[in-house]
Amino acid sequence: MTFNSNADVSGSGAKRRGPGGGVIAGGVGGLGAIAVILLQIFTGGDFSSLLGGGGGLQAGPGTESEIQNCETGADANASVDCRLAAGSKVINEYWATQVQGYRPPQLIIVDGSTPTSCGTASNATGPFYCPPEETVYIDPTFFDVLEQQFGDQAGELAQLYVLAHEYGHHIQQITGIFDRYPNNGTGPESNGVRTELQADCYAGAWVADASGPTDAHGVAYLQRPTEAQIRDALDAAAAVGDDHIQQQSSGVVNPESWTHGSSAQRQRWFATGYQGGPLSCNTFDVSGRDL
Repeated sequence: MTFNSNADVSGSGAKRRGPGGGVIAGGVGGLGAIAVILLQIFTGGDFSSLLGGGGGLQAGPGTESEIQNCETGADANASVDCRLAAGSKVINEYWATQVQGYRPPQLIIVDGSTPTSCGTASNATGPFYCPPEETVYIDPTFFDVLEQQFGDQAGELAQLYVLAHEYGHHIQQITGIFDRYPNNGTGPESNGVRTELQADCYAGAWVADASGPTDAHGVAYLQRPTEAQIRDALDAAAAVGDDHIQQQSSGVVNPESWTHGSSAQRQRWFATGYQGGPLSCNTFDVSGRDL
């Protein structure tokens, strides 16, 4: 999805953060924390609830600065960092119209790796949302990994889909969905899978509306997505399906270990949100057969 070159995308508040201090495990031992982090590889999920009540992982400070040279849509089209920052601005404006009392999360664009209270953020862990911080972490080089390891093009809309998915988790956090449907293990009908599919659905709902909002001068931030861009976003959803990842990594698909849903499910729920908006995204109210 392409930004209009003269749109004003400044003021997103997104920041870039480099490596910081060490990470100290709390709640479980260090090896247990590493196991939790490994669950996040190429999934975009957050598993901090598995770390117990001891506050999770305590992060040291990192070098942080606001995203530079991100003023116009042309900047967003030319730079992944600016595209993500600009995307966060448009996503926030959308959800402010959908959720009463909406508060935006912080977006941290990761430079290499950085410690967080939910584990280390890097291209190896993939993009994720950290509920205790209400922060989205994303290393743009993840898109290169996505293309190299899973064959996805990871174009403009695919990148924004990944970002919008993580913002979907923020919606779940501030509306109490995480509290109502806590982690109950793995499997094709687990709360974890339903949570991830709902975030895909929320991402689709945003994409359908994304070309509507305008800047202060009445210029639309984004152009309508092309069919090719929609296919690219759907390919990205398929690339991070549990069955696809398992097939690529081991050649064995085990639905009972799923945490995010199959490729077909992720594509279907993105399309559901795209066609029906956020009210169509109640993945917790459908049977496993319809999930």
